[in-house]
Amino acid sequence: MSAADLLFIHPLLDTNEAWSGYLVETAAPALSEDGALFHLCQHPTIGEFDRRLPWLIPATAGLPGKCLSDHTVHLCSERNAALEAELRQAQCQVGRRLTPGEKLPMTGTWDYLLLSASHARTLPPYTLIGLASRTRVMLTEVHSRADYAWGQGNACTLTTAEFMLTRNSSGTRADMTRLKLLEMLALIAEDADTAALEEIFRQEPKLSYSLLRLVNSAALAPRSPITSFAQAINLLGRRQLQRWLQLLVYADPNNGHQPNPLLQKAAARGRLMELLAPALPTTAGIEHLEDAAFMVGTFSLLDVLLNMSMSEILQQLPLTDAIRQALTEQSGALGQLLQVISTAESRNLTAAARLLENLALPGTCFLDGQLAALSWAAKIHPLP
Repeated sequence: MSAADLLFIHPLLDTNEAWSGYLVETAAPALSEDGALFHLCQHPTIGEFDRRLPWLIPATAGLPGKCLSDHTVHLCSERNAALEAELRQAQCQVGRRLTPGEKLPMTGTWDYLLLSASHARTLPPYTLIGLASRTRVMLTEVHSRADYAWGQGNACTLTTAEFMLTRNSSGTRADMTRLKLLEMLALIAEDADTAALEEIFRQEPKLSYSLLRLVNSAALAPRSPITSFAQAINLLGRRQLQRWLQLLVYADPNNGHQPNPLLQKAAARGRLMELLAPALPTTAGIEHLEDAAFMVGTFSLLDVLLNMSMSEILQQLPLTDAIRQALTEQSGALGQLLQVISTAESRNLTAAARLLENLALPGTCFLDGQLAALSWAAKIHPLP
């Protein structure tokens, strides 16, 4: 498997921390002809995404201007006059990825401009605000919430989301609602009866409201609204309900109506692991493989959400050794797959490509899984 056959897709955050675009990257310096990017543009799952959102893809000759959305952006990393001329003549949206120290282009030269947060913060005051009058500015390598906030104040309308992958050392601990939810997850893991679960909901009414909003979201879209916990069990079944409970921990406990990007990221991780786990060569002995993979993916961000160590969290949950080892040590088949996903999300693409090769996962399989997982997670919106 060549790195040129691997694509990594990153959701982009807007000023409200909602998914508002996608960045497509490769670990290779050049893409293979008629390879992964062409496969992406022809993929049937693309039709499930909101066509109004921009997709930023490596500029490549021969691709249609609006191959992924109405706002496909062909992103140039190096000056290539012939390719730029071809794209502009075809009236494509074009973008430029700047390297640190590179001179800023004139306003309006490019539709999109990408630069790292560290590079952007060395620029003179108001530079980006002036540039943004005719160019959409996007920050990458946003490793802290301070960088994200700085970007918002300087007209950067899209950012990558590396800062969401690490715990806030100065943050507060989890509130009681989420700690109650951990208690519920423990009951679910032990296959507790419905009455025990309903008791948790009676103690924390906010959980009931959040669960009903979540299971009525576009990702599930039941034919008729689900209005009670008992109805949720009857319509979903305990297996599906368990999955929604795993995601419920990421929902806004104050019943806000904005999508929580950490919820969507956990959902995408869980779904991607569920889809890829059957293709792993060494999963013997893992009971209910797909359910275990989904749980590892969704639980892998609990330490960030609750601002607790993963080992401290897992002490409260009766999980199998395979799940526990995957979450605490990133060992075993599921742990290695989680390491691939988390490394890719941190945008260390060379390392992610190497880890994928070690797992013998085909690039097309990984791309298919990313698209299916992101499409599903993007539909998870709380309802008013």
